[in-house]
Amino acid sequence: MDGRDLRAILSSNIKLYRNNHGWSQADLAEKADISINFLSNIERGIKWPYPETLVKIARALKVEEFELFRINKTQIDDTALYIDRLIMDISISVKESIEKTYRQYRRKKK
Repeated sequence: MDGRDLRAILSSNIKLYRNNHGWSQADLAEKADISINFLSNIERGIKWPYPETLVKIARALKVEEFELFRINKTQIDDTALYIDRLIMDISISVKESIEKTYRQYRRKKK
């Protein structure tokens, strides 16, 4: 797991907990005393918050800080679904490429 993975988990969890409260980004930003733009950048995985900011966000969301980095079942299911779709897309692409190459080969043989 690298920084991008952690950032994706963090952003996903902040959005999840925020949505569970029924809050907009503006609501959470106000409760955590941070700017909406900064929160938006965190949720999009563009910015890393300072530890102090993580504490503010966690407290506003009423969760422990470590919970913002916990991989949940939904994320695992979403990742598995994404991988399944990716495999399917690659399979179709490879099949189409092979068929195209075969048709070109047959035309050249005639």
